[in-house]
Amino acid sequence: MSGRTDSDTDPEIADSEATAAQDEADDPTEGEEDARRARWTAAATGAALTLAGLAAALLRLTRSTPTLVPAAYASGAAVCAVAAVLGSRGRTRRALWLLIAGVMVMALGDQFD
Repeated sequence: MSGRTDSDTDPEIADSEATAAQDEADDPTEGEEDARRARWTAAATGAALTLAGLAAALLRLTRSTPTLVPAAYASGAAVCAVAAVLGSRGRTRRALWLLIAGVMVMALGDQFD
C-alpha cells in the first residue's frame, strides 16, 4: 500500500460542498451575526472578569496578605477591562488573548496568597 488516496471525489460529496458554499455566499447577514455575537461575548466576558478581579482585590485588601496579591488581582482586572473594550470594538482575537493574560496574572497573584 503506497499511502496514496484516490484523487477523485464522490459526486455527491462535491455537490453538497458546492451547495454549502453557495448557501454561505447567499446569506451575508449570517457572518455579521457571528461577528456581533463574538463582540458581545468578548465584551461581556471581559466585564465579568474585571468585576471578579476587582472584588477579589478588595477582599484581599481587607485581610492580612502580601501587597502583591491585591495588586495582581487589580492589574489582572485592568487587563480584562482593556480586553472588554477591545472586544466591543471588534478586536475579538486580541481581546481573547488579553483575557487569558489577565486571568493568568490573577492566578499568579493567588499563588502568593
